[in-house]
Amino acid sequence: MQTKQAQRFWFIAVLLAGTFTMSISQSSLSTAYPTLMQYFNLPAATIQWLTTGFMLVMCVMMPVSPWLLKNIPFKRLFLGVLLIFDLGTLIILLAPNFAMMLTGRVLEAVAVGVLFPAYQSVMLTITPETKRGSTMGVAGLVMGSALAVGPIISGIVLRFTTWQGLFIVFLVIITLVFIASLFTIKSVMTLAPSSVDFISIVCSVGIIGVLYVVNQIGQAGNWGFNLALLAVSLVALAIFVRRQFQLRQPLLELRVLKTFNYDLAVLLTAISYIALIVVTIIFPLYYQKVLGVSPFISGMALVPGAVVLSVLNPLTGKLADRFGFKKVMLAGMLLICAGWLILALFAAHMNLALMMILAALIEGGNAFVMMPAVTLGANALPDQLIAHGTAVITTVRQILGSTGVAVATLILANVTVALHNRGFNASQAQLGGYRAVFVIFLIVELCGLVLAFMLKDTKKARV
Repeated sequence: MQTKQAQRFWFIAVLLAGTFTMSISQSSLSTAYPTLMQYFNLPAATIQWLTTGFMLVMCVMMPVSPWLLKNIPFKRLFLGVLLIFDLGTLIILLAPNFAMMLTGRVLEAVAVGVLFPAYQSVMLTITPETKRGSTMGVAGLVMGSALAVGPIISGIVLRFTTWQGLFIVFLVIITLVFIASLFTIKSVMTLAPSSVDFISIVCSVGIIGVLYVVNQIGQAGNWGFNLALLAVSLVALAIFVRRQFQLRQPLLELRVLKTFNYDLAVLLTAISYIALIVVTIIFPLYYQKVLGVSPFISGMALVPGAVVLSVLNPLTGKLADRFGFKKVMLAGMLLICAGWLILALFAAHMNLALMMILAALIEGGNAFVMMPAVTLGANALPDQLIAHGTAVITTVRQILGSTGVAVATLILANVTVALHNRGFNASQAQLGGYRAVFVIFLIVELCGLVLAFMLKDTKKARV
């Protein structure tokens, strides 16, 4: 018995170690933007594709994850994902130009896009329903905390070495995880071999086209091409959705969306994720551009929020198991909304200490929403659909997260320019840009609060 418990412990520990490291890579470059802009002599709008492009590729890979789980033994799949991530990281380290670096980021994103839904599906499958809240609290600690820790790690590394040092850290850790996986990871998922629908995979690429056009709003460019791309992308996504309902074995089982509590869970985990990722991307820029601190300080300023998120994630899972999901997620949305409201009202009076407190408030609220929503969604579905349900939740979360980053960057840039053109000085214009971001995302999170009130209040969360 003790041997099985030890095997389970090391299985989960190694699985989460790999996921944690890959999740750090998603947000770690935000602190390094100014450094990379100088290194490659490129504007922020181009450099941010190292993050936005990363998330877009993740979105395309996530719907493929359930099929991979059903057709490839999990141990082989996990090892393959680690190798792809290592290869991408190595390309980045050797990259002579930005295009090659972006290629490496694409490979990293492929690995992360497959792993994120897969590890959650595995965790949910091997855990009894009555304990899923606690287990997914730990999973939330990995995903949410790693996202918050990314800029912190980046700030520390940039203090003592170059930006390449950050990817050396990733390469070393993932290589160690790969070695450990050879002895600890088991193939725990039941296989059900099937053919893959390549048309669905091709059509899913429409996600990238739509989000690319969103990112181009307000920028000078060939809008004839952009509108054509948007039209083609929307048609591709429409074909993708239609095929998923027509196929006997769809790439992604969208029929899970017929469950009301599950639909609310999808939206709530995405909305809370938007709040988290915008904080981890926009706040370091605010610290450096408005408050004038160094990349190291801007990274370290995210530590309190990351600590709060890390402490609360396992606790909120237990609270959800005990008191029900609705109360826990309502509390979380109230915290998130309070943080954005204070930012929107007092943007002109912020200092580093206050911003750190508000970041902790928003990230703490995220701990009460994101992973409890994932668990709620899983509990609302039969076990055989958990992998598909998790993939849908994770895909929507990443799509809206990518959109959130693109919209935040878009609002910040365009409002700042507009105010500057109206005669405001650079400092006032930039502050106005950030205030506009805060107001928009307050509205988004208020929508999430309304959705939380609509949840069906049941501890088991079955509908």
